[in-house]
Amino acid sequence: MFLWVMALHVVAVISWMAGMLYLFRLYVYHAEESETVVTERLQVWERKLLNLITTPAMVVALLSGIAMLVLEPSILKQPWMHIKFTALLGMFACHGIASKYRRVLVDQPKIKPGKFFRIMNEVPTVLMIIIVIAVIVKPFGH
Repeated sequence: MFLWVMALHVVAVISWMAGMLYLFRLYVYHAEESETVVTERLQVWERKLLNLITTPAMVVALLSGIAMLVLEPSILKQPWMHIKFTALLGMFACHGIASKYRRVLVDQPKIKPGKFFRIMNEVPTVLMIIIVIAVIVKPFGH
């Protein structure tokens, strides 16, 4: 059962990460766009990506992660899991920031420059690298 839950978790995490990376890229385009019709189209894409893919994937990743911990509670004692949890808090923060700016950009499309969203686009990537290394390499012991 654990491997099935883990497979679901990995699929959900991949979907969540893809959504987060694409969402911030859309925000770059949104912040730099001047044509109303294009901005309106971007708003639709952003809303659908966040509400239909990214957030549901985050919820499935969270629930399947919790299920794995219920099935194998000893994982909580592993030092690498603490690294993963710390980076995961950063991912939740990024998701919250992405959700906030999806709403803000509707009324204030120039609230932040495109460069801000380019930088934000890199944050989930760095966190993903930390999480993958923590889970696969398991630094600081098993």
